[in-house]
Amino acid sequence: MNNELLRKLPKIDELLKEKEVQNAIDYNPRVLVVEALRESIDMFRKEILSDKIQSLEKNQVLNYALNLLSKKNRANLRKVINATGTVIHTNLGRSLLGEKAIENVVTVAGSYNNLEYDIDSGKRGSRYSHIEDLIKKITGAEAAMVVNNNAAAIMLVLDTLSKDKEAIVSRGQLVEIGGSFRVPEVMKFSGAKLVEVGTTNRTHVYDYENNITDSTGVLMKIHTSNFKIYGFTEEVSLEELVSLGNKKNIPVVEDIGSGVLIDFSKYGFTYEPTVQESIKKGVDVVTFSGDKMLGGPQAGIIAGKKKYIDLMKKNQLTRALRIDKMTLAALEGTFRYYLDEAEAIKNIPSLNMILCSKEDVKKKCVKLKKKLQNKIHWLELTIDSDYSMVGGGSMPTEKIPTYVIKVKSDKLSPQEMEKELRMGEVSIICRIFNNELILDGRTLFEKDFDTIVQCFSNIKLV
Repeated sequence: MNNELLRKLPKIDELLKEKEVQNAIDYNPRVLVVEALRESIDMFRKEILSDKIQSLEKNQVLNYALNLLSKKNRANLRKVINATGTVIHTNLGRSLLGEKAIENVVTVAGSYNNLEYDIDSGKRGSRYSHIEDLIKKITGAEAAMVVNNNAAAIMLVLDTLSKDKEAIVSRGQLVEIGGSFRVPEVMKFSGAKLVEVGTTNRTHVYDYENNITDSTGVLMKIHTSNFKIYGFTEEVSLEELVSLGNKKNIPVVEDIGSGVLIDFSKYGFTYEPTVQESIKKGVDVVTFSGDKMLGGPQAGIIAGKKKYIDLMKKNQLTRALRIDKMTLAALEGTFRYYLDEAEAIKNIPSLNMILCSKEDVKKKCVKLKKKLQNKIHWLELTIDSDYSMVGGGSMPTEKIPTYVIKVKSDKLSPQEMEKELRMGEVSIICRIFNNELILDGRTLFEKDFDTIVQCFSNIKLV
């Protein structure tokens, strides 16, 4: 049987004469078409040799090849629909950009621009000038600059202020920031000598003071935005650390991580320190991310005293860590929203999703449920209350009340549905809980509802 089926496998030259393949060559690179045909033939050969198929027709090989071709033409980095309820989802690209930020990116990406050109003087300019004044105005800092992510920001600050010197930090703040990257390793790579003080749960100001030497470069505080310690704890306040820094003439550096620019406690959330408060309390240099709570593109923002920022701008490492025109454009568009807090909440998607009311989420779920029920009759759909998460290592203990659509079917298991939706033309990323497929309305957009319905319609029932 194997030999008979193997003989039935069509040759590539034979398949290239088929009308469907000729049409495909008209709209696709020939090399991709041939590659898809070869992979299809190879796949069926393996299936035959493994005794997994008992019959074979040419159109099976042809259809499989055309499906492969479709996938090969699909961008590797592409849109997915986030139905998980995690707003700042690191695996799914973290924060979404607001319209103003997107418009800025499109404009500068498709045209020449004044990235390093001073239009007023007609001479070479600085790329940081496009964003620095805006950051200063919003944060209250004397100066600011931007690099490609927050780990890079920490490394540049320490390389500038504490290379071959000691950086004193509380042992309880030496966090892992994701992807196995850890603050201690980032600090050591900068050339700073890490000096751990205090204990995991309790650190006092005298722990810092007793470890200051002539070789101390900076006193450092790291906001543990991705975990919390409860119980018998104590940490040194910013005011205490700034006072000690002033007394010893040592700069105080704070990594505030998530980059919170609005007081979320006003909206019923647990208090999170803001960048503005750190600057106001006298911290010399603050670093934070652009694509977390700020709601912009991946970037590391450095704000603080001008004398220190100027030194960083002159550091040769800055060129290796600098951001490009599109990131600058997105960041400027994002920061402009923060000139008015209400505008920021309305127009920055991450903020809007986090602060969207539970009842507004329920309205979305009701609308989507109705659309699904009207088109797909093999689904069992119920709306229920649940909790969303902020994500991105931000506000780890915060649970946001939400509504979800729970999906069940006697045709497919939740695991089978999850895979079908994930592997579809447009990937829908869901979660499974208590043997039910969950779609969290908080991270869904109404503009995607028809696509979601179509993705469910495309599921193949066994």
